[in-house]
Amino acid sequence: MSITSLKIPEELKRRAVDAAQQQGLSPHAFMVNAIEQTLLATEQRTSFIAEALAAEREMLESGLGYAADDVHRYIKARVAGDNPERPDAMPSA
Repeated sequence: MSITSLKIPEELKRRAVDAAQQQGLSPHAFMVNAIEQTLLATEQRTSFIAEALAAEREMLESGLGYAADDVHRYIKARVAGDNPERPDAMPSA
């Protein structure tokens, strides 16, 4: 494990210490956890954007897409716990 020095404003440090105490963590563990959560969120967003751009390229190349209403119905059914049929791709207008 490497050692890193982190300079933060006193107010931010105080808030981090208070939050760490509320969670029963050391300030160090709290800050490491905060950095890890932020990294995970950043990595997930980067992956989401890459997948969306790839899907857009695929759609533009194939000329196929999905009607928004069909997609919305599908997602709502999945969220409700149903197992609906996936919508069919169709030529984009």
